[in-house]
Amino acid sequence: MPDTVDARARLRADCARCAGLCCVAPAFAASADFAIDKPAGQACPHLQPDSRCGIHADLRERGFPGCTVFDCFGAGQQTVQVTFGGGGRDWHADPAVFAAFGVQRLLHELLWYLTEALALPAAAPLHPEVAAARDRVERLTAAGAGELAAADPALLQGEAGALLLSVSELARSGVRPRGRDRRNADLVGADLRRRRLRAASLRGAHLIGADLRGADLHLTDLLGADLRAADVRGADLSGALFLTRRQVAGAVGDAATLLPAGLEHPPHWRPR
Repeated sequence: MPDTVDARARLRADCARCAGLCCVAPAFAASADFAIDKPAGQACPHLQPDSRCGIHADLRERGFPGCTVFDCFGAGQQTVQVTFGGGGRDWHADPAVFAAFGVQRLLHELLWYLTEALALPAAAPLHPEVAAARDRVERLTAAGAGELAAADPALLQGEAGALLLSVSELARSGVRPRGRDRRNADLVGADLRRRRLRAASLRGAHLIGADLRGADLHLTDLLGADLRAADVRGADLSGALFLTRRQVAGAVGDAATLLPAGLEHPPHWRPR
């Protein structure tokens, strides 16, 4: 069984080895997450010539909490250092760079989930299939820009998603009683403190502003769930399935919130 924490070490953003791609490639709209509109492929006005953010220490106070939640899973440095060899390019004005970064980000997120799936003992019967899928994705992350451009992200996502769904079902199958299937459910602002959520499926659920205080989320499938502003103070997320740094950073937690190994409490979480 692989060490999930070690295997995910390369799936962490290393901004010093990137070129501020996340400040240029994505589009964002003025909202609670971003103070301004920014088209895709246009540099944020706060991006400095050295590819660092000029307001990084004050992003939330300046109206950019969405930037503190964004996670490229290490795709930025992979694009700069591997896909394009680390130099000799105008990183902030090349559509080929933005396209490669988008594919790499998807691939690295899939690696995050597949790595976790390989570490779930209950999913052992599927481990050979998961390992093969992970190897295919890993090889593609090392490809050049041309091969990445020819990749079909939707197909890759669909194939991996189906496999991860099977992993989830197998990992949760031995829990009795378990929470019901709430995949893609609209649970915005819902009070879920007294609901049975252990080993439930909240995959793709809209949990914006939901109250999950003190909830037991052991083996709860959270793949793709929107946890922005969800209150997870005192909740036990230590055994949740497919939780990411992005989801944790978007939620509202405290010192009593338990997280899986390899995920840290964000600096902006307030004390209990």
